[in-house]
Amino acid sequence: MAKDKKAGSSGFSRRDFIRGSAAGALSTGLLSSNVAEGAQTAGVQVLGPGPVPMTLQVNGKSHRLELEPRVTLLDALRNQLDLTGSKKVCDRGTCGACTVLMDGKPVYACNVLAIEAQGKKIETIEFLGTPEKLHPIQAAFIAHDAQQCGFCTPGFVVASKAFLDRNPHPTRDQIEKGLGGNLCRCGTYVGIRAALLAVNAGKGGSNA
Repeated sequence: MAKDKKAGSSGFSRRDFIRGSAAGALSTGLLSSNVAEGAQTAGVQVLGPGPVPMTLQVNGKSHRLELEPRVTLLDALRNQLDLTGSKKVCDRGTCGACTVLMDGKPVYACNVLAIEAQGKKIETIEFLGTPEKLHPIQAAFIAHDAQQCGFCTPGFVVASKAFLDRNPHPTRDQIEKGLGGNLCRCGTYVGIRAALLAVNAGKGGSNA
C-alpha cells in the first residue's frame, strides 16, 4: 500500500480510486436493475432493448414495423419506409433538414422516437406534392430560385407549409422569424422569403 501513496499527498491512492470506481459501477448496475424491477412491479411495461412492434401513420397510410425503441422517427422514415426526402444532416435537432409534420405541427424527426410517434398523423415532403403536381410552396421555391444544393430544401418546404397554415399572410419579418428553426449553408434565405411572399400574394410559380 505504501508504494501506491506519494509522500505529502492527501492519502488517496490509485488503488483507492480503482476500488471506488468499481464500487460505483457495481452500484449503478444494481440501481438500473432495481429500477427495471420496480417498473415491472408497478405494472409499467418495459420495452426493448430488442425490436418491438409499432404502427406509424405516415402520409395517409398505416405501416406496421418492428423497431428497437431507440430508433428515431427520421431513421424509421428513411431506412424502413424509404421516404428519404427528410434529410439526416446534424442529427441533433438544430438544422431543420429533417422537418416533418406531426398532427400538423413541424417537428425535427431526428428528435422524435418512432415509438413516440405512434397514434400521430405524420406527413413528409413526399406527401405535399409530386413532380407532376407541385404544391404551391414547391413551385414558388423553384420560381424564386430558393434552393442551391437542395439538401435543406425539403425541411424548409415542410416548415413553410406549417408556417403558412398558421399565418397565411405574413410579412417579410414574420417569415424570417417563423423559419428561424431551419438553416441553409448555401444562404438561400432571400429566395425562400421571396417564395413565401409570392405564395402569400397568390403568385407562387407557374405550376402553383
